[in-house]
Amino acid sequence: MTSPETFNGWLGHDSKSVQGNLRWESFAPKPFAETDVDIKISHCGICGSDLHTLRSGWGPTHYPICVGHEIVGHVVRVGNVASSRLQIGDRVGVGAQAFSCQKEDCDECSSGLQQYCKGFVGTYNGKYEDSGYWSMGGYADHARVPAAFAVKIPKTLKSEDAAPMMCGGITVYAPLKNNGAGPGKRVGIVGLGGLGHFGVLFAKALGCEQVVAISRGRNKEKDARAMGATEYIATAEDENWDKKHAKSLDLIVSTVSSPDLPLAEYLSLLRTNGQFIQVGAPEDKLPAFAAFALIGQGCKLGGSLIGSPKEIEDMLAFAAEKGIKPWVQTQPMEEANKGVVEMDKGSARYRIVLVNEEEAKARGL
Repeated sequence: MTSPETFNGWLGHDSKSVQGNLRWESFAPKPFAETDVDIKISHCGICGSDLHTLRSGWGPTHYPICVGHEIVGHVVRVGNVASSRLQIGDRVGVGAQAFSCQKEDCDECSSGLQQYCKGFVGTYNGKYEDSGYWSMGGYADHARVPAAFAVKIPKTLKSEDAAPMMCGGITVYAPLKNNGAGPGKRVGIVGLGGLGHFGVLFAKALGCEQVVAISRGRNKEKDARAMGATEYIATAEDENWDKKHAKSLDLIVSTVSSPDLPLAEYLSLLRTNGQFIQVGAPEDKLPAFAAFALIGQGCKLGGSLIGSPKEIEDMLAFAAEKGIKPWVQTQPMEEANKGVVEMDKGSARYRIVLVNEEEAKARGL
C-alpha cells in the first residue's frame, strides 16, 4: 500500500469556514522526509482548537487550512529513519503536535517536554521552518507527520475512542498525573464538555477520593455522575456554592475556554497549598482577581499544554488497562461541516469523531 502524491481534505478558506463552509479539496502534503510517515486516516476527532483556528480566534490563521489533530489511522509509508520506530500497517495516533526541534541542547526536548519546545509545530497551522510548509491536519484521507509524534495505539482501544484522547484526553490526563491526582486526593473538574468529561473519567480511574464536576447548570449532573463524579456544583444555580465548598479540593483542572469564569471563587475552593491548573484557552484574557485569592489560600495557579509523545503513550496504556470509554458520537467524514457546527453550538455529547467509513470498514474498525 502506498500514499498518493496529493491528499484530500476539508479546507477552510476564511474565518467563516467555522460556520459549516469547509470545502473538500486536494492539497499538497509537506515534502516527505526520511523521518516521516504517511498515515491513511480512519478517524479524526473534532476538537475545540479546530474551531478557534478556523475562526482565527487565537490569532491569524494561515488559510487554506485543514484542521484536525485527533488523528488515528494506519501507516502506509515509512521513511528510512522512521522505520526504526514504526512499520507499514501500524495503527497510530497523532495529537496536536507534529514537530519539535529535538536537539540535545534543548532543555524541553531533552527532558521529554517536547510540547514546550520553542520549535513547536502544530499538526495544523504550524510552519515547518526547513521547508516553509504550513502543516495540514486530519479532516482528510491522509496525513504526513514526523514519526516521532505518531504514537502506537494499544490493540484493545477502539479507534473511535483513541482519537479524541490524542488531544482532549491528554490535555487533562497530563495535569492530573503531574499534579498528584490519585488516592486520597480531592479533585475538581471545571467544565463538562469534551475535555471536562475526560477529566472526570481519568480522575475517577486514577482513584481520587473525590471527583467534583463543576459546571454552570445542572443539566449535565446525571451524565457527570455516570462518568464517576462524586459531587456536582452548578455555579449558576447553587446559592453560595463557593462558600459551601470552600477549602474542599486539592486540585482543580479548568477546561473552560470562556474568559467569563469566576476565577476568584474557584480559587476559594482550594485547600491550603492547593493547585488550580488552566488548560482551556479562551480567545480573550482570563478575568482579573485580587492577589489575596492566591495569598490567602497559599495556592498555586498554573497551566498545562497537551502532553509529550511519552505522556500520550502512557495515557493510552492507562486507558486500555482501566477500560476507559469516552462518550463519543461518530459521523462520516463527509459530514465534517455538520460536526463542526454541532461542536460550536456545544451540542456534542461529549466528543464528535469523524470516520472515513471506507477505510474503517476495510480495516474492520
